[in-house]
Formats: sequence, C-alpha cells, structure tokens
Amino acid sequence: MSKVASALKSASETKALIIGQDVLKLTSKLFKEQFPNKKAIIVADTTTFEIAGKTVMKQFESEGIEQETAYIYTDTELYAEYKYVDELVDALKQHDAIPVAVGSGTINDLTKLAAYLTDRPYLCVATAASMDGYTAFGASITANGAKQTFNCPAPQACLADIDILSAAPTEMTASGYADLFAKVTAGADWILADALNVEPIDETAWSIVQNGLHEALADPKGTKDGDTNAVTQLTEGLMLGGFAMQWSKSSRPASGAEHQFSHLWNMEHHLNNGEHISHGFQVSIGTLAITALYDVVLKTDFEKLDIQAALKQWPTLDELKKQSLAIFEGSDFPEIGWQETKAKYIDHQELEKQLQTLKDNWAIMKQKLAQQIVPFEEAKARLATVGAPTEPEHIGIGREKLKETFVRAQYIRRRFTILDLAVRTGYLDQWLDQLFGKDGIWKI
Repeated sequence: MSKVASALKSASETKALIIGQDVLKLTSKLFKEQFPNKKAIIVADTTTFEIAGKTVMKQFESEGIEQETAYIYTDTELYAEYKYVDELVDALKQHDAIPVAVGSGTINDLTKLAAYLTDRPYLCVATAASMDGYTAFGASITANGAKQTFNCPAPQACLADIDILSAAPTEMTASGYADLFAKVTAGADWILADALNVEPIDETAWSIVQNGLHEALADPKGTKDGDTNAVTQLTEGLMLGGFAMQWSKSSRPASGAEHQFSHLWNMEHHLNNGEHISHGFQVSIGTLAITALYDVVLKTDFEKLDIQAALKQWPTLDELKKQSLAIFEGSDFPEIGWQETKAKYIDHQELEKQLQTLKDNWAIMKQKLAQQIVPFEEAKARLATVGAPTEPEHIGIGREKLKETFVRAQYIRRRFTILDLAVRTGYLDQWLDQLFGKDGIWKI
C-alpha cells in the first residue's frame, strides 16, 4: 500500500484522493462516487477556470452531472478575505449543490469555509502544489484585518493532476516546497517537546509527515523545472501533512516555530511593497531563521547548563503577565501574549525538573535533532534553487525586525518550540547575539 493510501485511512474527513498525470478526466467519476445524485457548482477564479474549471464543467455536462452556474471570482486582487467567504455563502444558500473548488490556496480556503458555513461537504481540484492546506482541517482567512484559522473540515475528496501542477507558476511550486521544508523544523520542535515531557509524539501523525520527508525535498531543481516525479513527491508530501493534521486534530505535525514567524507577520499586517506575501514564502524565511537557531543550539553544551541561573531569570506568573501585555501593547492583539504564554507557563519547580531532564538527556536529544535538521547552508541552497526567498529582505523584513520576531513569536502560540527552550534556559539573548552579531548570519 502506498504512503498516501495508508495515510488516507488515518484521515477523518477526506475519503478519497487522486494524484497522478492526466487524472483531471477522473473528476466526474470521483464526484459521482463521493456525491451520488448531487448537483455540483464549480468555484474558481478567472485563471483557474481557464486552467481546469472549464474542462471539469464540460466533463460534468457530458457525464450527466447537474450543475448550478459556476461561481467565478473576477476580482484581480482576490485574497483569502472573509468578505469573499460571505459572497460565496450567499451564493451557496440559493441551492444545495456540492462546491467543487478549482484552484489553490485562496480558492480552497474560501470554499472550505463557505461549504462548512452552508453545512455541506466539498470536492477540491488542485491547480498548484503551493501549500499543505488542501487536505488540512481549517481555513486560513483574513478577518478584521488579521489572518486567522477558522475550524472547518477538509474536503471530502481531492484530485491533483500532476500535469497541471507541473505547469503552475514556479513561484507557487516554490511556495509549496518551502511549506513542505518547514516540516523539518516542525519535527525538530516536536522532538524537543516530546523529550522534555511537554507533548508526546503521536507516532501515527509523525510517520505520516516525516517518513519520506527528506526524500521528497531531495530534488529542488527538478521541482522548480516541473519534473513530474519531483512534483509528485512534493504534492504527496503536502497532502500527507494535511492528513496528519486531520488525524491529530492539530497542526502540531506540520507546524512549529517557523510558522509562528509567519503568523506573527500576518497579525502585524506585514506587506512587501504593498503586496501580500504567500504563506510559503513567509515560512521559507521562518524556516531558515529557526534552522539557524537549531545550528546554534546543537553547538550548545547543555550538560553544563547552570540551572540555578536559568531559574533566577524565569518570571513569576505576575511578572509574565506584565511582560506579555507590554510586548503587544497598542497592537490589534493586546491580550494574545498573555493568553498564550499563561497556557504554557510552568512554575520554577516544574522548570527545574524540565531543565534537569534537558541536562540528563542532551546527548540523545542532540543526536535525534542532528538527524532531523538540514544544516542551514544546505537548507538555504535548496530553497534558493527552487526559487523561494532566502533573505529576510526578499519579503520586506529588515534584520532588526527579524531579530525582534525571535523574541515576539514565542508569545503568540501556546505550542512548545525551540523558542520556549531558548527562553527557559535563559540563552535567547546569547544565541541572538551569535546570529545577529558581527560574525553572524544576519549581521546588524
């Protein structure tokens, strides 16, 4: 049984997935199997309708599948914003047809949430290997000025024609490659959380994402050039990430500190020359930042950690409240730092136990982390080869802002990551001095 077929058995929401060359012609068969005797409605934008939507619509006509008039977004500035969800919800309320999302991240997220809000499943036809959200629960939508994840089920069925995905714009494929690469650092964060008894590794979710991950990332040039084998591996890897999230009902298997960088920048409304930056491109810089931090961590001898010094700098809950409220004062999200850090706070007694565990088990932890992490220079070279950004300035992030992000990002999520290790050991400032000092990667 293939990895994908095996992982599909673990998925709680997606019942069918077809990946392969020249498989767009199977869309009507897939629709009939999953939604017998149901009407369909194609949801696309003007570009994706031409790429695949028109073909699917004609195919449905010839196969006798009834359809409502296709819903095509014509806005050239289309973005995953809540107003576009509202528009689609209004249209779907007029009938009970099953939405067929033809597109990539934006179309899929808009349709996913609108389908949920109108109490129906949907089918997704992917047009680019640009992110892992096709088969993930939840839709990433900008609402009230900030990007948020709204809980809603993954598609009941998904189809990805590799011929179409291989011909997608190279920046979309690069974005997907970067999103898949993020599973490397996300996995390292989970190794840390597991070893320090914070959050145990779920072996099923871990194997779905991590088994074969390094192989799927092995050919960045082939991925960029649209090589069918490389794009197939990338697509499978991205779909598997979604299945792992369905299984665990959490983004932990696919998301760590590198995603916290991206989430923070979204919350801060960061744009590059007035343009939205793709999720994958933000994550590319986040992944390199966290990879660089891991390179420093792996050179640290935690067997000599001064636990008493670490305990001395650790705040009380009242001190943490003041810190976390002060750091986001005047922002659109003044309470989030306190809300999230309070949820993961441990007292000085628990911290002492945790740091002792770190000291006692560092040799084994270091070995596991070293096997997991792709060294910084290699990671940077692979991401550059595929066409993803490799310097913070490529996405409009200055070095001071990047340094600041290392500090601020651990406040916005309760998930334990390498950033929490940095804060709890008291090494964060020291490590940032190495990364941003005169001999650092991002010398300021």
